[in-house]
Amino acid sequence: MAEAAAIQGTVPSPARRWLRRTASLAVAAPLLAGLLQGVPASTAAAAEPSDGAGPVDVSVDTMAPSAPVESDTLTITGTVTNESKQAVTDATVDLRVGPRMTSRSEIDDVSGRGGYRDGRDPAPLGGSYTVKIPSLGAGLSRDFTLSVPVSKLELDDAGVYQLGVSLTGRTGSRSYDRVLGIERTFLPYQPEAAEKKTQLTYLWPLISTAHVSAETGANVQQTPVFENDELAAELAPGGRLHEMVALGKDLPVTWVIDPDLLASVNAMTEPYTVKSGTTEVPGRNQVVAEQWLNALEKAVQGRKVVALPFADPDLASLAHHGKEVPGSLSHLQQATALASTTVETILHVKPSTDFSWPVDGAVDPSIMAVATSAGARNVIARSDSFRDDLSYTPTSARPIGGGTTAVVTDATLSKTFQGDMIRAEDSTLAVQEFLAQSLAITLELPEDQRSVVVAPQRMPTTSQAQSMAAALHGLSAQRWTEPLDLMAAVTTVKADPDASKRVPSSRAYPKKLRAQELGTDAFDQMKTTRDELDDFKVILTAPDRVVPPFTNAISREMSASWRGQAPSAALYRNEVLTYLRSLTAEVQLIDKSDLLLSGRSATIPVTVQNKLLQGVDGLVLRLVSGNKNRLKLNGGEAVSELPVKIDGGHSQSVKFTATANANGQVPMTAQLYTADGTPYGKPMTFTVKVSEITPTVMLVIAGGVLLLVLAGIRMYSQRKRAAARNTEAEAEAEAEEETETEAETGPETEAEPEAVDEASSDGAEPEQPSDPTPDTGPESGDPSGPGEKVDR
Repeated sequence: MAEAAAIQGTVPSPARRWLRRTASLAVAAPLLAGLLQGVPASTAAAAEPSDGAGPVDVSVDTMAPSAPVESDTLTITGTVTNESKQAVTDATVDLRVGPRMTSRSEIDDVSGRGGYRDGRDPAPLGGSYTVKIPSLGAGLSRDFTLSVPVSKLELDDAGVYQLGVSLTGRTGSRSYDRVLGIERTFLPYQPEAAEKKTQLTYLWPLISTAHVSAETGANVQQTPVFENDELAAELAPGGRLHEMVALGKDLPVTWVIDPDLLASVNAMTEPYTVKSGTTEVPGRNQVVAEQWLNALEKAVQGRKVVALPFADPDLASLAHHGKEVPGSLSHLQQATALASTTVETILHVKPSTDFSWPVDGAVDPSIMAVATSAGARNVIARSDSFRDDLSYTPTSARPIGGGTTAVVTDATLSKTFQGDMIRAEDSTLAVQEFLAQSLAITLELPEDQRSVVVAPQRMPTTSQAQSMAAALHGLSAQRWTEPLDLMAAVTTVKADPDASKRVPSSRAYPKKLRAQELGTDAFDQMKTTRDELDDFKVILTAPDRVVPPFTNAISREMSASWRGQAPSAALYRNEVLTYLRSLTAEVQLIDKSDLLLSGRSATIPVTVQNKLLQGVDGLVLRLVSGNKNRLKLNGGEAVSELPVKIDGGHSQSVKFTATANANGQVPMTAQLYTADGTPYGKPMTFTVKVSEITPTVMLVIAGGVLLLVLAGIRMYSQRKRAAARNTEAEAEAEAEEETETEAETGPETEAEPEAVDEASSDGAEPEQPSDPTPDTGPESGDPSGPGEKVDR
């Protein structure tokens, strides 16, 4: 239609007008140069290009439709703001449509251009498609709306066009028309579906920072303890993660999920606590967590899901600083193994764990080696790291040998929405640039179909997610792209034979990214935590209550989310290690004071305390005599060992047999060990004072005891004789009293029988009142106290 209009002599298209104007200026340049020599400087300035952005800021807030066809009406809204100190008069807001661009580099050039440049910016559309602003005072703003039928733009052909909105007017110092401000964007125009559409894969990441500590409650459910309640804000309506799910459910994307996020939200659906200073408070966002998980589960059903290793470990930090620390790579393998079960258990979909994603897609040989060490065969890189020297955009997936595929995402498309998208203008410009770049890729080689993967930033903000969704909705008509999931982009698309397969060298790794990595000291501390956890778990009767929380916490210590947050990362690591040590200290030896050993042999008690809520087993208590010649253990040895098994919340007194050979002080050392001989906890020392009793002393003691016995017998005999005399006197008195009574009453006719003592009739002796009561209570088994004396 544009060609027909030109042939019939009608108004030429803006693109042709711009070409004619450029040619006319080129022909007239010598003439203008001569004329300007005699013109005042103020008049000559009207023809000079503006080097700055201009005194008026032009904002393009909305553009609908973002990718119009010929039958549409293009509507642009925005704001003009006079940022100068002079009023602007006789102003006009114009639409400028430039020529069709032929390469992606031209789009980049326009994006980076500043103020208006005469000869490089297209002429205004003019006519009725303008907005008049008679006056705009200093510091004031005015909204505008431009509506133009796309058919009036008379675009030449399918392609990407520069679209400018400018304000032309006058100021008090320059009373002639000039462009005072301009904003540029892009108009992607593809009225009919392309024959070979670009297959576009867009990754939709659900990743957050570490929120859960290593601590859990003492109850059966092991209530998790959160570092803060910030995750709830992300899950709530309007929050970042809420928007990611709400938007993603209607988009053709591949979900890329950190399993730790799912595990954390799942923990929030049950009772949980949150650290608040030095105390803990109950979490109150169970409903929010349940709603988010339910929405996500519905959104991913029937969709492709990629599970990153648990807690999204920083692969570059591992490669550059952690791989030399023993155990670091094996922990990455554990995190990968945990990923699949976590996602499948919570979301009820089977994810792919065959992908690794280094930060910003920056790779080198060591990163590639670490990324594939846990079993992933596909590494998501980026084209500004994995560079191609080609005039077109190649297919993303490419085999690089050894069964590994580099998925080289497009850097320009991936970074389009990394800026601040809160302002409507920033979002609109980013959406239009994304659409323009994607169309330019298709038009580079219209006869060849290629596959392009887009990997945005790991944790998009709410406004960034909304802008990303707007761009994907702009592609929904599928006139030049069609969606493809990540797995298909790797397995079904033929690789470009001309694309680079050379992994960048370590020198090419960006210095800015290297400065943000976790250092070797961080991985050394993680190893310390792992080692102490290994020593602790072997003594537990229920290790599954302790090992998973700490293993997950160590995974979180490796997370890529710590980049640029070194102090926070160090604090989290310290808290994990400190809490582990507080648990191990719950099983300890009770300090003893010095002991006194009298005699040649005795038992030495050592008390082991278990404050844990579960039992411990597999411990050995070793007691060492500091002087074997003076005090021997276990029948003649300097060292004695006894097993220790204690229920939760109890103590056990372990008793060692000791034999003394000579008087004096003997230092003793008690130490707990695990079954493999690893020391557990701190050693405990005390002193045994040996004081042996000689035969002479024993004779003196025996003589004293004999004298006491003889004295007791004599006293007993005297008491018996006195009692007998008292009995005889009483009997005589009774006899005299009876005689006197008979004399008064006379003799009885019948004598009564004599009473028989039943106690005496059977030969048993009567119990004596002086017999002592028994005093042989059971000996106490409690450990001796301070200054105790150990009995033989």
